[in-house]
Amino acid sequence: MDSEANSAGASLQGEPTSPLKGSLGPVKDLESAHTINHDSFGQVGLLLITSFNCGYILSFSNLMLVPLGWTWGITSLIVVGLFTAYANWLLSEFHFVDGKRFIRYRDLMGYLFGREMYYVTWVLQFSILLLWNMGFLLLGGKALKEINSEFSDPTLRLQCFIVITGVAYFVFALLVPTLSSMRRWLGISVVLTFTYIMILLVVLFRDGRSNKDRNYDISGSNFSKVMNGFGAMSAIIVCNTSGILPGLQSTLRKPAITNMRKALYLQYSVGLFFYYGVSIVGYWAYGSSVSTYLPEELSGPKWANVTINAISFIQSIISQHMFIAPIHETLDTKFLRLDKNIHSSGNIKNLLLLRATVFTGNTLVTAAFPFMGDFVNLLGSFSLIPLTFIFPSMIYFKVKRKSTRLEKTIWHGGIIVLFSLLTIATTISAIRLIVNNVKEYHFFADA
Repeated sequence: MDSEANSAGASLQGEPTSPLKGSLGPVKDLESAHTINHDSFGQVGLLLITSFNCGYILSFSNLMLVPLGWTWGITSLIVVGLFTAYANWLLSEFHFVDGKRFIRYRDLMGYLFGREMYYVTWVLQFSILLLWNMGFLLLGGKALKEINSEFSDPTLRLQCFIVITGVAYFVFALLVPTLSSMRRWLGISVVLTFTYIMILLVVLFRDGRSNKDRNYDISGSNFSKVMNGFGAMSAIIVCNTSGILPGLQSTLRKPAITNMRKALYLQYSVGLFFYYGVSIVGYWAYGSSVSTYLPEELSGPKWANVTINAISFIQSIISQHMFIAPIHETLDTKFLRLDKNIHSSGNIKNLLLLRATVFTGNTLVTAAFPFMGDFVNLLGSFSLIPLTFIFPSMIYFKVKRKSTRLEKTIWHGGIIVLFSLLTIATTISAIRLIVNNVKEYHFFADA
């Protein structure tokens, strides 16, 4: 176990506390098998930048901009980006309530709103994290298949590459078990991230200049355009936020609130510039016909296609770890001995079984359903929107209820109503997409 594992439920001197007095529910002594109160804001900031500039950005030109076009698309990117930055900035304030540090989102919600909200938050968060990991497995498999297609025709089935990706993720999670232990890999991840993005942008600009036949028309009936637009909004939210901020913040040294906000500034400046940039340039280069996996559109040269896909695959091994870490933390804390090193002889067998269980299950499901994108949108709609926008404003009302001014009440009440409606609309859009595509779904399809 990392040596800095701490009790997270004790009062911490010198940290901000809310004006809330008295207990709103039972709080357990929160221990963790993972590192707490150790990392710098720079480390977490780089983790956010590289993790959000993962292989998912190779799908965002299609998912975010094709349904919306230029005007609505760029407007939505700006507005959603600002709102997600604000929502995460707000949530970071409530890492401490009543002088207690909350290292898990579900513990915070359970403390403030009761046992039911503990389980609601747990289900919402873990469902999207598992689906995200399946999406990573699928993207990693597609990257390997694209490389294989450059050297062989026909290629191996997609399922073979998904399995290879799953094995790679398992090995990395075994060797690098916690978020804090990723610090030795962040330098490599930064180099890989910006290398493949730079090569990709060069090829995109070249293809865009030579592509004279592209158009930016939005197809479909008016109703379809509206529904697809809501789906694009869901994708933009997925592009910008994770729903795991309290877990990330738990790794930060004091002052944890200030340091988390500094890390968020890095994500929503440097990180956003690149993942939005790739999405916009990809849409500009290929128009409404842009593929759901951008490297499929690239005209070459061969070495560039291979390099982009190879680096994207390797970088995904590192970046996927951030999004699955809360599940690892939960399992490790429950099944490992907290008084022993995480790689000790007393823990290694259980650690091996836990990581194997997670990745075997996820790999099998991804191989059987290689069309997980539609379901990621569905869970992103009714999971990620509440976690990112609705819950922080609910927390604000609960913690600040005695000191809330009228304008703040209107502001946060408006956020809860607006994003509740958006949750309903984007969920309907995602279900509609699944229903429309159901005939195209085949188990173990070589997509």
